[in-house]
Amino acid sequence: MKRWKTPLALALAVMTLVACSGERPTAEPAGEAPADSSSPKAGGRLVYGLSADANGLNPVTDQFAAQSYSMVTTIVEPLVSVDAAGDWKPYLAESLTPNDAYDEWAIKVREGISFHDGIALTGDIVKANLEAQKASPLNTAVFQPLDSIELTDPMTVTVKLKQPWVAFPYYLAAQVGMIVPPSSLTDPRTASLKPVGTGPFVFKEYVPDSRMVVTKNPRYWREGLPYLDEVEFRILPDSQTRAQTLEAGGIDAMGTTRDEDITKYGGQKDAFAVYRTQGMPVPEYTFMLNTAVPPLDDVRVRRALAHATDRAAVVSTLRGGLTEPADGPWPKDSKWYADQGTYPDYDLAKATALVKEVEAEKGPIKFEVISTPDPNTMQGVELAQDMWRKAGIEVTIKQADQPDLINRAVIGNYHATVWTAFSSSDPDGEYIWLHQAYAQPVGNVSLNFTRFKDERLSKALDAGRMSPDEATRKKAYATVQERLRDQVPYVFLDHLTTGAIITRAKVRGIGEQLLPDGEKGLPLTGSPIPYHPFSQIWVSKQ
Repeated sequence: MKRWKTPLALALAVMTLVACSGERPTAEPAGEAPADSSSPKAGGRLVYGLSADANGLNPVTDQFAAQSYSMVTTIVEPLVSVDAAGDWKPYLAESLTPNDAYDEWAIKVREGISFHDGIALTGDIVKANLEAQKASPLNTAVFQPLDSIELTDPMTVTVKLKQPWVAFPYYLAAQVGMIVPPSSLTDPRTASLKPVGTGPFVFKEYVPDSRMVVTKNPRYWREGLPYLDEVEFRILPDSQTRAQTLEAGGIDAMGTTRDEDITKYGGQKDAFAVYRTQGMPVPEYTFMLNTAVPPLDDVRVRRALAHATDRAAVVSTLRGGLTEPADGPWPKDSKWYADQGTYPDYDLAKATALVKEVEAEKGPIKFEVISTPDPNTMQGVELAQDMWRKAGIEVTIKQADQPDLINRAVIGNYHATVWTAFSSSDPDGEYIWLHQAYAQPVGNVSLNFTRFKDERLSKALDAGRMSPDEATRKKAYATVQERLRDQVPYVFLDHLTTGAIITRAKVRGIGEQLLPDGEKGLPLTGSPIPYHPFSQIWVSKQ
């Protein structure tokens, strides 16, 4: 089984590279999946194509990316979920209640839930899970604000924090909030290959780099669910092969980031359905810049790169016109978006003037961009290389496989690289990637990969984390956007709404799941290929 070289490769769970392949279409955008008024049918089997295998199936010890969540969340469930409006909702937890200062959260566990091994879910098991996550090298940085975890009563755990943290429940909707039984905590190696949880499906089979099979949990705590009898996840790394297998009927559904897939299958509405990410879960495609090394330690160079980047040309050339240019970490349809008009828009004359100003002081501007060898990723890098060359900047391109590229970003051994980021449902999810407290010198492990240190940005992130007042938070995150646009640690390209799930017409229920309280759940999340729950998916008999 493949493993990343550093435990901090958990970065892939939130930020990861995009690799696509195939010719780029110029057709009109495909429509979304049609509404379905028919009633769900129990039974049936789903074969689901994934772009990569997981690097292990244990949420405490293994790095999770989108494909990991797709597989593991059929078996292991989180304490919290997110609804369609982007608000957190209790899941395995019955409630999460803060004190007045938001530096304590009482987590009350639902009654009547059991793991697949028959053990009842209780407060002490939740406490043990959170303590294991806090001790895990994967998540020690995420849980840095935690002071203590106490069992208040048999079904309630109180988390005490070092500071107020209003968005704390969102983190429990992800890997750190996924709950496994005591046997998985004591035997993590087995849990990495044969997970056990409270989920709608039970582990059946796992063949690394090939497939994973799960079967219906007959004692699932949510009555009437799941609908499917079995789900097989098939690992098909090549995107073209994955699409061809879907078309031939070898799989029933797949994830993709290719705009040509969206256009092609979106035009065959009788045979296929297309589900695309929207809103805050949409990641942003960027060039990530190492602000700790020359020449990118000079903000004038970073601004020149942004001014020299024609985002409209990127969208038309690389996305077939299916996406929108980005000027910051959040889309315009988000309540957190601040329209300040301060991002360095495409202006070759301004870019050239900045380059000449820097050259007069320091000499020619030269640096290296690292990229995965995927043809379409390379196409985007070469497009930017040509744009920047026109402004007088000399850029060389070095190819690296994805694990090596990630490791270079973590230790700062790079100038610039293509990157996707900013897919959290709440802006606080970007805290560790942007705050100066997580920026370490080159050569040291750093979660702030740009190593950008800015007092105003960091204070705004602190204010957004600690204030329960939405107006205060909006003001804080407006400052975050202003500083990112002004200082340009990232050259923003577009909102990557080409992340999608494509299914055969017989597959129903994606994006229609209801949470335990009856509210509609978030349809899709994850980066760059999205994931979703499987408990309420069903297949028609057609």
